[in-house]
Amino acid sequence: MKLTVYFKKFFESSQASGVLLILCVALALGIANSSMAESFQNLLDKEIGTHLFHLKYPVSIWINDGLMAIFFLLVGLEIKREVVEGELSSFKNASLPIFAAIGGMIIPAIIYAAFNYDGEYSNGWGIPMATDIAFSLAIISMLGKKVPNSIKIFLAALAIVDDLGAILVIAIFYTDQIDWMNLTVSFGIVGLLFILNYLKFKKLIFYIIPGIFLWYFLHHSGIHATIAGVLLAFSIPTNISRIKISPLEKLEHQLHFPVSFIIMPVFALANTNITFTNGMVDGLFSGLGLGIVCGLVLGKLIGINLFSYVAIKSKISSLPQNSTWMQMLGVGLLAGIGFTMSIFIALLSFKGEIQIQDEAKFAILIASFIAAVSGYLVLNISKSNVTEADED
Repeated sequence: MKLTVYFKKFFESSQASGVLLILCVALALGIANSSMAESFQNLLDKEIGTHLFHLKYPVSIWINDGLMAIFFLLVGLEIKREVVEGELSSFKNASLPIFAAIGGMIIPAIIYAAFNYDGEYSNGWGIPMATDIAFSLAIISMLGKKVPNSIKIFLAALAIVDDLGAILVIAIFYTDQIDWMNLTVSFGIVGLLFILNYLKFKKLIFYIIPGIFLWYFLHHSGIHATIAGVLLAFSIPTNISRIKISPLEKLEHQLHFPVSFIIMPVFALANTNITFTNGMVDGLFSGLGLGIVCGLVLGKLIGINLFSYVAIKSKISSLPQNSTWMQMLGVGLLAGIGFTMSIFIALLSFKGEIQIQDEAKFAILIASFIAAVSGYLVLNISKSNVTEADED
């Protein structure tokens, strides 16, 4: 009985998903560098689905484009709730993640370009621009109440804006062809979703079914389909009243467990299977490796905090409630966890060049590890601007 209670408390804690995610990362790296590596990769490459409607894809695509759309749906729901009734309900608070994300994309790209100007690796300038929202939120969740909720919301909002920016960069600079017909249909579905919201349709089924079609058409347009989760989330009705549970809050509650304890661990297993090869370490000291590591670790830290500082000093934005600049530095470091989106851009940047792709993956892994550990440590020793009266 006591063991049952222990597991119940573990799965209800905010740290549990972060611990599980890290264990899955370690497991995936172990598998990728063992005799099971080829079998595991074959599993990820195995195509499932149906050729009908062009829905037969490798398992890895279903995870990264399908399951992760559900993750983005959950994060989008949380952001919308905060915009309507929480930490992001004022313009000053809501604008800060946007400025921070812009800085967190521009400065890393500049740093990478400085290391690789007009060289063989110059096409990879988009690699350090991305923040891995799943891993960064998992790390900050492990800190529990040591950081204010406003900082967690700030990181989530920043990461979403950052990912949207990365998706635009991929669409404009790294996509060979966009299917404008499918993209136009996607815009039409988004319009329909917001019309349903305006007409006060409350049943979730009226949003989920169009949302599935939105994912389908976005995926076939050539744009990363996870954005469908965010667009769907922003269309789902909510309310300011705390008496009656809104459709948004209902769906948010239903998604928490499967996302935290199924989708994110599966995502980690599928995306951390990096096999270490000869030359990877040497690649860290090339323009490619230095551009990625410095771009993600230093570029994110400088860009996010510099643009945030300017926005706050110019009175456009304000610091998240009860937060400190030390915590903002910690967030800037955590945002340097590039991982999945960075690896995706690396694959697009150096198509067919396996050695360069492997070096880029290793540099991203090292940079993300440095960012995660340093960000966690900075946030762990930081103190919030919370008085005893506020805590009571």
